[in-house]
Amino acid sequence: MTDEYEHYEAVVVGAGPGGAAAAATLAQNDVETLVLERGVEAGSKNVSGGLIYAEESAPYTIDGLFPDFREEASERPVTEYYLHNVAGEQVKPFDLTRLHEHDTAWCDAVLRRKMDAWLSDRVHEVTREAGGGVLEGVRANGLLRQDGEIVGVTCDEIDPITADVIIAADGVNSELARDAGLMDWAEPEEWFQGVKAVVDMPGDVIADRFDIDEDEGVAHLFSGDLFEGVRGGGFLYTNQDTLSIGTVFHLDSLVEEQAEPHELLDALLTHPILDQWFQGEYDELEYAAKLVPDSKKVAHPDPYRDRLLLVGDAAGQMQAQGPIIKGMNHAVSAGGLAAEAYVDASLRGDPSRAGQRYAAKLRNEGVMGKLRPRRYRVVRTLGEHRPVTRVIDGVLTSRIGKALVGNRAMERVIGRAYNSPYLASVAPDTRTPYVTLPAVLGEVLGEPVEIEAEHDPIEPPSLADRIGDLTYDTDIGNPHISLIDNSIEASGNAVTACPVSAEDFGAGCYREETVKTNGDEERLVSLDTQPCIECGTCAIVASTRWEHPRGGKGVEFKQG
Repeated sequence: MTDEYEHYEAVVVGAGPGGAAAAATLAQNDVETLVLERGVEAGSKNVSGGLIYAEESAPYTIDGLFPDFREEASERPVTEYYLHNVAGEQVKPFDLTRLHEHDTAWCDAVLRRKMDAWLSDRVHEVTREAGGGVLEGVRANGLLRQDGEIVGVTCDEIDPITADVIIAADGVNSELARDAGLMDWAEPEEWFQGVKAVVDMPGDVIADRFDIDEDEGVAHLFSGDLFEGVRGGGFLYTNQDTLSIGTVFHLDSLVEEQAEPHELLDALLTHPILDQWFQGEYDELEYAAKLVPDSKKVAHPDPYRDRLLLVGDAAGQMQAQGPIIKGMNHAVSAGGLAAEAYVDASLRGDPSRAGQRYAAKLRNEGVMGKLRPRRYRVVRTLGEHRPVTRVIDGVLTSRIGKALVGNRAMERVIGRAYNSPYLASVAPDTRTPYVTLPAVLGEVLGEPVEIEAEHDPIEPPSLADRIGDLTYDTDIGNPHISLIDNSIEASGNAVTACPVSAEDFGAGCYREETVKTNGDEERLVSLDTQPCIECGTCAIVASTRWEHPRGGKGVEFKQG
C-alpha cells in the first residue's frame, strides 16, 4: 500500500525551534528530510511569551545549530529579571537575575513570526542539500498506518507521505500526538493558558524608560492580588521596538474562578506600575493566546510510538521553573536528540529503535530530569492538598504571619528563596506562591505606586477591536471546531475561558444563549469559529471536536 506514496527518509512536522533543530541535525547527517509547516509562513501560527534560553548543560542550543541566530532572529538579550509582588497599588519587587542566570549561557527575547521565518529559511537551505526542503501551507492531519504500525502522515493539501522516521514538532495542540494516543486534552490542571499583547515602543524609548542600553533587555514578572485570585501571573519582556506583555494562568484555576482572560490582561496593563513605562502612551499591535503544557505533569517519559517521535510542546516539554518559563530551549534539545537518535539507530542497522534511543537520550542528557523533577512529585503529594494550602495561607495572612514576613531578616531569606533553583523546581501548584504570599509581601513590604498626574490612564483595545485587528483567512464551509454537547454543563466554561469570548459579548467564538422551546427555557452554548485564534482552550474545557484549520487557513499572526 505504501509503495504508491512519496517517501522521505525523515518527515518533520512543524517548523518552530524544535522542528528546525530536528531538521537541521538530520540534514547535517545527510538524511533526506521534508519539513511540513501548516502556516502560510513559518511563525504565522506560533505564539510565545517569549524568551528563549541557551542552557550551559543543554545538549543542543539554537545558536549552536544556527550560529547567526542571535544577530538575525532574536530581539534583545535579557540581562535583568525582576518579580513584582502586588497588593492593590503597593508593590514589592525582588531581583531574580541570579535564578535567571542559573545554568544560562544566554537568554534572548523573541517574536515567533520573525524567528521562525528566519529559521525556516535556514532549514530549507540545509534540507535542500540533503534532498528535502520545507513545504509551507500544508497541514499534517493524522498518521498513516500499515498493518497497525505508523508509517507516515496524511495531509489535507497533498497525498500521504511515508517516512522511516516522523518527528512531530507540531505544537501543544498536536494532532499527531493525539492520533498516536501519546497525549490528550483531558485535564485542565495539566495546562496553562497564556494571553499576550505586543505593544509598539521605539527602541530608544525602551532604552530610556527601562534604563537599559540599546543592546540590553529586561524581564518583569507580576503576581499577587491583581488577577482575581487566579493562580498565575503576568510578564513584560523588552523586544527591539516592541514590548511583549501577557499573563499565564493555570487553566483549571481560570475555569474555577470564571475569570475572563482578556480582562486579566487588562488588569495588568492598566495597573499603575506599568505607567512608569507607558507614560500614558499605548499602541497595541497584536493580541494572541496559546495553551502551555505543565511539563511536571504531562511531559511524556517515552514520547514515541513506532516511527513517530514527539518533541517540544507536542510532548509536553515545557518547564515552569518557579516563575521562569522555559520551553523553546527544551524543544531545541529534544529536536536535536530525536534526530541524533534516528541517525544512531540507522547506523546500527535498526532505525525502528530510534524512539527507544530518543527516550534514553532525554533521560541521560538530563532533559527529563528538568521537565519532571522527582523532588516536585514528593512535594506535590503533601503540598497540593487544599486543607494544607488553607492552613498555610491562613498563617501567612494572619497578624503573626504578616509580622514575620515583614521582618527585614525574613525579607532577605525570601529573596534568597526566590533565587534558589532547587526551590523553584519544587514550588507547589497552589494559591500560596501565586497569590497569597505575593499579596502579603506587597502589603507589608511594598511601596505605593500611582499614575503620574500628567499621564492619562491607558485604555487597552476592546475585545472586539482586538479580534478585528487580527488577520484571518476563514475556511468557509470547513469549520475546524464543532460542539459535541452544547449544554451549559458540558461546554459553558468556554464562554469565559476562551480568550476571544466573554459573557455578554456577542462576537466571540462561544456565546451563552437562552432558547425557548414549548414554553421551557434552556441555556445553551453556541459556537462561531471565525474569530478563533487556535489556542485549543475549548478542546479542554468544553465538549468539542477540535482540529487545526487546513494549511494557511484561520488566523495569521504577524508578531507571534
